[in-house]
Amino acid sequence: MVKAVVGANWGDEGKGKITDMLGKEADIIVRFQGGANAGHTIVNDYGKFALHTLPSGVFYSHTTSIIGNGVALDVPVLFKEMQTIVEQGVPKPKLLVSDRAQMVMSYHKNLDAYEEERLAGKSFGSTKSGIAPFYSDKYAKIGFQVSELFDDALLREKVVRVAEQKNILLEHLYHKPLIDPEELYKELMEYKEMVAPYVCDVSLFLHKAIKEGKNILLEGQLGSLKDPDHGIYPMVTSSSTLAAYGAIGAGIPPYEIKQIITVCKAYSSAVGAGAFVSEIFGEEAEELRRRGGDGGEYGATTGRPRRVGWFDCVASKYGCRMQGTTDVAFTVLDVLGYLEEIPVCVGYEVDGEVITDFPVTHLLEKAKPVWKKLPGWKKDIRGIKTYEELPENCRKYIEFVEEQIGYPITMISNGPGRNDIIYREK
Repeated sequence: MVKAVVGANWGDEGKGKITDMLGKEADIIVRFQGGANAGHTIVNDYGKFALHTLPSGVFYSHTTSIIGNGVALDVPVLFKEMQTIVEQGVPKPKLLVSDRAQMVMSYHKNLDAYEEERLAGKSFGSTKSGIAPFYSDKYAKIGFQVSELFDDALLREKVVRVAEQKNILLEHLYHKPLIDPEELYKELMEYKEMVAPYVCDVSLFLHKAIKEGKNILLEGQLGSLKDPDHGIYPMVTSSSTLAAYGAIGAGIPPYEIKQIITVCKAYSSAVGAGAFVSEIFGEEAEELRRRGGDGGEYGATTGRPRRVGWFDCVASKYGCRMQGTTDVAFTVLDVLGYLEEIPVCVGYEVDGEVITDFPVTHLLEKAKPVWKKLPGWKKDIRGIKTYEELPENCRKYIEFVEEQIGYPITMISNGPGRNDIIYREK
């Protein structure tokens, strides 16, 4: 059976924890899109980890971890990550890398940083991980696919062609040092040496695994609102963040994805620029940020303070719809235990009219939140194992959100650890 774990909002919903938790029942865990530009924070028996490329199920010795063809593969980051977790006592993961994945090159990261610098105040808030230049090259058909590392004649010709094209930009737009094709070839050879033992026809491997009835988990990065088609364009990422793309990014048929677990935070947070209607500021925001997540709302990749806000029913309903949600995993609920009352955004006011369906970006920029306040439960709910044991106002909050978004909340996370989870019947 194939399940997907994806995000409902701007990313940072707690997908890593849910994947780590569901990994117990999985045989194979696949990253299907995105790169090392966002991190998954995981707390388990081995300690606390921030993963960027490895799937969040690497902590189980029975699982195979896969980098799918849809991933922006940063080879040095992947292997540094492997080394780091092994040094922390985790058994060396069984890893496979798709021969059709493409690689993030050092010039992608440079171009990313140069472009942010050039745009100055109008930048996209990139993490400078090379993601946009990487995907631009992939679709312009000048990216380097892992399989090409094993065709030396092709590679030697291609490094010259690619360097020529990039050097025009570097010289005339950015006024930065040029790419030497020989150095580029050397970089590719280093990547080849690292990745060669793990390269595999992933689509064929998964085809056989599905036939054998194996449990496969697809792990998405970021969330619906960062999707380049359906998100807050242009403040989005460069690969599709939707579960539907899991079929493409892993190389499996779409009808094999039977369960789509969409992770949704009990309040909102976002890293990077872009429309965020339920955002809060000042002391109120600082308190939520400080109490939030495990160790506060600061990006796992950048350490940047995350923007925070109250739960947004409009954005979350849309995010769940775009994912094709079968189950909602509701995370960081324990964080809200300090509040007397909890505001929830139930609509947007745009040009004097209240709407409850998520609009396109230029209308979103004008939207003002319509709030409803719910009573808080003023209690620490960590350690509670059953839904019935939760305080009444806490259950009411969950049920209100569920009714607003229209998708069943079947998992409730009430702490950062692997076992801080409450299951609830649909």
